[in-house]
Amino acid sequence: MSSTSLRIASFNVENLFSRPRAMGSAPDDVGREILDAHARLGALIAHDTYSDDDKKLIVDLLVALDLDRSDTATYALLRQVRGRLVRRPKGTVSVVAAGRGAWVGWVDLTTERVDALAMTHTAQVLREVGADITAVVEAEDRIALKRFTEAAIVDEERNPVFPHVMVIDGNDDRGIDVGILSKPAYPLRSIRSHVDDLAPSGRPIFSRDCPEFTFDFPETSALAGSSLTVLVNHLKSKGYGAPADNNALRRRQAERIAEIYWQLRADGAQYVAVAGDLNDTPDSAPLEPLLTGTDLRDVAAVAGFDDGGRPGTYANGTASNKIDYVLLSPALFDRATGGAIFRKGVWGGKHGTLFEHFPTMTSPVHAASDHAAIYADIDLS
Repeated sequence: MSSTSLRIASFNVENLFSRPRAMGSAPDDVGREILDAHARLGALIAHDTYSDDDKKLIVDLLVALDLDRSDTATYALLRQVRGRLVRRPKGTVSVVAAGRGAWVGWVDLTTERVDALAMTHTAQVLREVGADITAVVEAEDRIALKRFTEAAIVDEERNPVFPHVMVIDGNDDRGIDVGILSKPAYPLRSIRSHVDDLAPSGRPIFSRDCPEFTFDFPETSALAGSSLTVLVNHLKSKGYGAPADNNALRRRQAERIAEIYWQLRADGAQYVAVAGDLNDTPDSAPLEPLLTGTDLRDVAAVAGFDDGGRPGTYANGTASNKIDYVLLSPALFDRATGGAIFRKGVWGGKHGTLFEHFPTMTSPVHAASDHAAIYADIDLS
């Protein structure tokens, strides 16, 4: 894009080099059970004191993760660094720690390498979308994202197309974080994390984080002297856990994003975008505080927005799979000239024939992601 235009995108890359096996090669029902057990066990072992009921549930969850016989299993690893959480005399597992202070350790999810062609196609999506600023969802960490872009997305002289890369490790212990990529014209000016924002219960609000990334508009643009703030998000999924609890957390996250947005506006920020995977549809109750409780507008409402006849951004692109967003403040929306959903990296339907994909994608495992990229074009003249 030129100095007279700006493209802001969001793309859930579903990890770059490795991802938890439970989220990759495991059957969907097995994966959901593993992720649920892992999340519940992580919360449980954080208790200061383990009651008899806690210990029984810890054992049950270890069994669900296949960690009752060994610290190593197909989908998870129990790391007992100092002290012991459990012992297994004669093959029977029992909790021996009195509480969190009695041992040092945690439970990791086993990872597996992402298919090499899938990595290539992820880079191809980012290259062809060509956004000046891209909100990245489900990156492992900053170093992984930086190495990925420096190796796979370069210009003719081997210079990185996205020299500015930032990821802040969030609250998800599976290695799923949110970050930002930007081109040379948009160096990152400042960052503010909300990783420690707490709900009344004392638990973190955000499953990952809601970082504020702020950029200056180029000196050659009509908005020189002003700044752009992008809030990148990945809200609680529907994939595991009790639906009512998931919905309640997603709504609390949406409420907090709305609060952060309104504070930015009160502080004088005109140009604000909220981007990422919100894991719910535009008509959902959990997203109401953000989608109807603020003046943010979805890029999909811009005249000329191209969704290819499919409003959804996930999987087959149906309306019920509209979960990825680029939301624009009024000052940005008024300058929006268009946008699109870019699906070439997604395998559509059983045979991949629902929409055009990269010709080198010959199997679902080669897909860049189950998520399409979505972007907004902004006039800066």
